[in-house]
Amino acid sequence: MTLVRMQTSPMLVAGGAGFLGSHLCERLLQQDTPVLCLDSLVTGKWANVAALAADRRFALREFDVSDPFEIAHMRGIFNLACPASPRHYQADPIRTTMTSVRGTYNLLELAKATGAPFLQASTSEVYGDPSVHPQTEAYWGNVNPTGPRACYDEGKRCAESLCFDYQRTHGVDVRVARIFNTYGPRMQIGDGRVVSNFIVQALKQEPITIYGDGSQTRSFCYVDDLIEGLVRFMKAPSGVKSPMNLGNPEEFTIAELAELTIELTGSRSQLTFLPLPSDDPTQRCPDIRLATKQLSWKPRVPLRAGLQRTIEYFDRLLAAEAPRPARRRRRISKGPLAASGEVASVMAASDSGSLVPAEMELLNGRH
Repeated sequence: MTLVRMQTSPMLVAGGAGFLGSHLCERLLQQDTPVLCLDSLVTGKWANVAALAADRRFALREFDVSDPFEIAHMRGIFNLACPASPRHYQADPIRTTMTSVRGTYNLLELAKATGAPFLQASTSEVYGDPSVHPQTEAYWGNVNPTGPRACYDEGKRCAESLCFDYQRTHGVDVRVARIFNTYGPRMQIGDGRVVSNFIVQALKQEPITIYGDGSQTRSFCYVDDLIEGLVRFMKAPSGVKSPMNLGNPEEFTIAELAELTIELTGSRSQLTFLPLPSDDPTQRCPDIRLATKQLSWKPRVPLRAGLQRTIEYFDRLLAAEAPRPARRRRRISKGPLAASGEVASVMAASDSGSLVPAEMELLNGRH
């Protein structure tokens, strides 16, 4: 079997098989940038990057960034490695915290060693239940440090502090993106996020579950717009101001989102109201003037158009859930990263069962 060596330094995308990460890997390859995707596949999915497996510029490695490792010659590092939906990050809160803190530490060590710029995918959750609206980057937030969401909220806040300490102490080129609600294809059916919940319930003709009275507000950014912002942020000159909000400043109530979902799906679903979960914010909307000024970036896809594309994706996904004959289990290279001087071969099975190899130098790996 012929193995192909990546001739140029890749962009590392931690969490690259997740919802946002897979779109980012795809965009980077479209720009002819080689990509090394690291993902534990706890919430990331092989299917999200299956279409990239045949591309010799792409390599997927099943690996938990909470474990120490070293890789030589990165051109840049995107850290998207953490469960992002409440259902996922609350399922194993200790692991969530360690992924945010220890994972970010390991990746910052790699950035320090290689001189690669480092982009941290932070979150609007660092603002908690905000008392300032819309939220600017100068706002310090209103977060419950001991509640059920703290594993994610405080984990991301700690990760931000690590980033800026590495910048001040070691001169690492860090960029922190505070990402607001993002939606689009490759969200998971059962991830518990409001957009995916509403769409799946509407397509199944089930009651649409609204927590609270539906008056709480969110802003919804389509995934293509968000990825464009991340790519521009990484390409910005060293010294670009950070942290930076990335999201759509157009605000909708949860009830408005539910009604629009029913309209676009043609569903007969009715609304049902349940108590608001603990620490769920009543308002969330970004001030994106900094991103507009520094990156010449703003979202372009309106909610109706983005929601329609997302509905079409979930409609196909639900249709494909019908029982099918069992297929041979896919194999993905996993385990310790290669020892110094060795070549780690990344193998991934295609739908036809053939193996697609990719190859990259992974140096001084250790657990």
